[in-house]
Amino acid sequence: MTSPTLTKVAAACAVLMLLASCANTIRGVGRDTANAVNATEDAGHTVKKAAQ
Repeated sequence: MTSPTLTKVAAACAVLMLLASCANTIRGVGRDTANAVNATEDAGHTVKKAAQ
């Protein structure tokens, strides 16, 4: 391979890895948010039961 071609292939691989890591991060944030909502709901139910 010539140097310019190798550079383009390396740049494309770097972009693909960057996009894959962003997708994993966004998925992780979504899971964290869902877990926080569930924990808040559980805490609300606990408080409601304690108040009765």
